[in-house]
Amino acid sequence: MDAVVTLPGSKSLTNRALVLAAIADGPCVVRRALRSRDTSLMAAALTALGSHVDTGGDDWTVTPGAFGADAEVDCGLAGTVMRFVPPVAGLSTGAVAFDGDPHMRSRPIGEVLGALRSLGVQVDDGGRGSLPFTVRGHGGVAGGTVVVDASASSQFISALLLAGPRYDLGVDVRHHGKPVPSLPHIDMTVAMLREHGVEVHDDEANRWAVAPGPVKAVDHLIEPDLSNAAPFLALAAVSGGSVTVRDWPRATTQAGDALRGILTEMGCLVELDDAGLRVTGTGGLHGIDVDLHDVGELAPAVAALCSLADSPSHLRGIGHIRGHETDRLAGLATELGALGADVTEQPDGLSLRPAPLHGGVFHTYADHRMAHAGVIVGAAVDGVLVENIATTGKTFPDFARFWSGLL
Repeated sequence: MDAVVTLPGSKSLTNRALVLAAIADGPCVVRRALRSRDTSLMAAALTALGSHVDTGGDDWTVTPGAFGADAEVDCGLAGTVMRFVPPVAGLSTGAVAFDGDPHMRSRPIGEVLGALRSLGVQVDDGGRGSLPFTVRGHGGVAGGTVVVDASASSQFISALLLAGPRYDLGVDVRHHGKPVPSLPHIDMTVAMLREHGVEVHDDEANRWAVAPGPVKAVDHLIEPDLSNAAPFLALAAVSGGSVTVRDWPRATTQAGDALRGILTEMGCLVELDDAGLRVTGTGGLHGIDVDLHDVGELAPAVAALCSLADSPSHLRGIGHIRGHETDRLAGLATELGALGADVTEQPDGLSLRPAPLHGGVFHTYADHRMAHAGVIVGAAVDGVLVENIATTGKTFPDFARFWSGLL
């Protein structure tokens, strides 16, 4: 095959841009915003708090408003909504109730809620440290220094930093625990805060300090979602053809940029030029030994490719993805194994060895990244049926039609 694709915008960039726009000192435009379930939930949450998010076109306009009335926030399956919005809700003068899909009640949020309490925010969660909970704002947050264990999710850090400039004392976040996963996402948060004129200090390991002050109104142009590029670039790898993803940035804070190095190591030809990122399969797909700690969201797609490789693979440093939309390590071991893969689940990763694969049902556990893994295997193995492909709508609306159009 020889395909050129234009992908929707980054969910991570879109939702951060929306939060910062909602607390800015004037209206902001988020250009090429991703329209998906996660971003629609974020827009609805910020509107419920008192801002106005106009999602009528490809460019979304956010007009900040007073956070006053009581509100309800549906987090769905969006970790960014569950974690980024409560620190903003602390600025409200009303009671903001949070809940989401059933699985969200098992995703970690207790560290953020505990941090908010120590910063002066009232949170009622019945002692569960999970959804549902209510944030009762008093019109402002004292802020100051807070210690969190963000070893389960970098979003714990980003959540506090995004709202921090609006706190009376700003916020000084210090991590204590095992290494923070997905550090590029914190770098993304810091870079976007600085674009809004916020003073951020991050020159000390495991410490991020945001100074109090205004969040300047700034428009954002959202990059393509590079992690969502994984199944399309993988299609080139397994088919021996070429796929080009348009508008691939030459410099980015997105974790998905790591695909360039991963696919090169697996034997693909990878070229970045003004046309975008072009990946060409070379007829051989080789196993890798790689630490994906900082880019864990790529693990499902990479694991799928490794199940098709001609030599063993070891994916390490990703124990934290057990707490994502589903336990991704257990899910990948189960579903790839059911199709014949020789895969062993490790405490912090997966080991895969070459084995002949066969058709069957690949379950997604309502997890968009699991669906990506399924379609990659299905592109190379006859008779693979990916269950609940619609779950890809979390970050990629109409994925199934788009994918089918390529084939």
